[in-house]
Amino acid sequence: MSNIAFQSEQQFVTELYARLEDLRDQADRAVRAALRQGGNGFQERLERDVVVAEQSGLVAALNAAEHGLCFGRLEFSDGRDHHIGRIGIRQDDAERTPLVLDWRAETARPFYLATGYVPMGLRRRRHITTRGREVTALHDEILDLADTERTGYEGADADAVLLAALDAARTGRMHDIVRTIQAEQDGIIRSSHRGVLVVEGGPGTGKTAVALHRAAFLLYAHRELLAQRGVLIVGPNPAFLGYIGEVLPSLGETGVLLSSPGDLFPGVRATGTDRPGAAAVKGRGAMAEVLARVVADHQTLPEGVPAGSGEESDTVPEPALEIDHEDYGTLLLDRTMAHAARDRARSTALPHNLARPYFAFAVIDALTAQLVDRLGADPYGGPNLLGPDDAAQLGKEIATSADVHAAIDSLWPHLTPEQLITGFLAEPSHLSGADADLIRRTAGEWTPADVPLLDEAAELLGIDDSAERAAAERARLERIDYAQGVLDLSQGSESYEFEDMENEYLAAHDIIDAERMAERHEEADHRTTAERAAADRTWAFGHVIVDEAQELSEMAWRLLMRRCPTRSMTLVGDPAQTGDEAGCGSWRQILDPYVGDRWERVRLAVNYRTPAEIMEVAAAVLRAHHPGFEPPSSVRSTGVRPWVRGTGDLPGAVAEAVRTDAPAEGRLAVIAPRPLHPALAGALPGVRAGEEPDLTRPVVLLDPRQAKGLEFDTVIVAEPADFPPSDLYVALTRATQHLGVLHTGRLPDGLDG
Repeated sequence: MSNIAFQSEQQFVTELYARLEDLRDQADRAVRAALRQGGNGFQERLERDVVVAEQSGLVAALNAAEHGLCFGRLEFSDGRDHHIGRIGIRQDDAERTPLVLDWRAETARPFYLATGYVPMGLRRRRHITTRGREVTALHDEILDLADTERTGYEGADADAVLLAALDAARTGRMHDIVRTIQAEQDGIIRSSHRGVLVVEGGPGTGKTAVALHRAAFLLYAHRELLAQRGVLIVGPNPAFLGYIGEVLPSLGETGVLLSSPGDLFPGVRATGTDRPGAAAVKGRGAMAEVLARVVADHQTLPEGVPAGSGEESDTVPEPALEIDHEDYGTLLLDRTMAHAARDRARSTALPHNLARPYFAFAVIDALTAQLVDRLGADPYGGPNLLGPDDAAQLGKEIATSADVHAAIDSLWPHLTPEQLITGFLAEPSHLSGADADLIRRTAGEWTPADVPLLDEAAELLGIDDSAERAAAERARLERIDYAQGVLDLSQGSESYEFEDMENEYLAAHDIIDAERMAERHEEADHRTTAERAAADRTWAFGHVIVDEAQELSEMAWRLLMRRCPTRSMTLVGDPAQTGDEAGCGSWRQILDPYVGDRWERVRLAVNYRTPAEIMEVAAAVLRAHHPGFEPPSSVRSTGVRPWVRGTGDLPGAVAEAVRTDAPAEGRLAVIAPRPLHPALAGALPGVRAGEEPDLTRPVVLLDPRQAKGLEFDTVIVAEPADFPPSDLYVALTRATQHLGVLHTGRLPDGLDG
């Protein structure tokens, strides 16, 4: 009986991969046929591009989901049965009957939720393990105890598949959990909540995996919307993004934008490091008002007194700018005129760069009136001798004067975000002396804490794209003019050829006008949604997922909320692990300014990663500072307790621990304070300090911030007393099997026992 069940599943998997090859071949043939298609007109090119993009996307999804394509089977009491897989595959193009159900389909939900008490119509749930295209194991769960049929693959332990996945050696890349989603996780993944959903949980509770699978589910359930607007996933650092980067592709989703907070401003890669305390100052919400005042400081008034003014008068002359005009001599832009122009521009409530033309127009109008008064004055006191046409001509001449525009630039300059923030950091204004000293910087690379400042500056300044829009409009009119010429020529040719007979068929000019013809020949943007979103600061995403959300500053949240005006977000984090000095920590502090109480919080309470022996030690560290702290409950125990050793030679002790404790398969991480990395790297072959860690290597060297969200088979923690409690808690909870601690001095509270 058992061999029959195994052979049946192997035959099904073989047929499934044959169908997969058919789909690949069909897509490949469609691409080749499109590329062979004749014609170089816009319509032909567009049709080819659409076919190539769609079929190439299909192949990418099939390739990404190929590993473990089918992992389960549902047998219902009414005789129905369905195989479950990473993506849905139909039997053939003519039928809609599924060969494999997508794990996100509602019919597949009993695979994750059914129990012996609530079987949801199931008689049997089968877990199928494969290696490549070979079935290697089956595990059957009987949910209808009245059913006497047995296959020989029934298991007494319903959690055997889950525990096997948890005990597997790590590879340096996160695996999806689609085979082992638990009931509490499934409820979050499929949550219908449309606003902000906060997923809170301690180390190892699967918060990140749940958030990624929620992204996959939302893309499945709301494909049309999210395919257009896209999904943004924000992770703490590039190493973490590399770690999770294969999860969504393995579920058939390749169109998601992954970014760290330091990469959220197009054109800027934040690789610098702030001095201690600087990020906290930059991250305060009050910085928004500070930057608004900095922008206002660039909207100035004349300060100097013109040369020779007031020599024959007892009155104090009004400050003014002298503007040399090649035809009309010196013009005076005085403080009163500039003040009126500034008030006019500010009254528009537009961003700085967009309000600048209003300032310029007001200045030009005032200077024109001044010149009209000077040139048209009647010496006998009569009305001005210049008429409206004369005044208009003078206005045009002033508007084209380079000296006039230089004066305008000196009072209301055009600014870029980079210029504004560079100047502000060089001389931080509107800050206390201590805060100004912390963030003052005259050179260096952008830091992650600078990115929200740049984004805020971009919001305050705005982008004056009038020149680009004018150029685009000129190009559009030229295309229309060209298209009209083509249509006119076509019409003339037809009237010549058929001038003696009635034309009974439709010509080009009968079914399309010049404007529509020009639009069809306009170059289309064939970038993916993620590529277009990454290049556009004003892009509004359909959904945003933020991992380690408790670490982001108030200014970073201002940036992210702009990226998602609908406030459709999934936030993942654990306030107990807040380590960034600028982090908000409190969900209410983060969300109240934007959504009030219109958000939902769910908590994951089961630790799947960290064995009970390690979790007990890690929890003691936080309890030493927060006596009421309760960690998540571990689902497994290895029987191996962590070890702690003192040493007088830390690099040597770390090297020895790596030699003796490194797993035969899997990954080992040394987590140490950043200042110790050069010395430790010298003792570890193949490890270099200061580089972005390659998590696929057998041994990596990290600090606690780099280790957030990651997991390793074995972890060695060096000099734990040098870590703040929250960072030490993070470091101690990265291991799935073994943990060791090395120290040269005292041990911190919680470990000193």
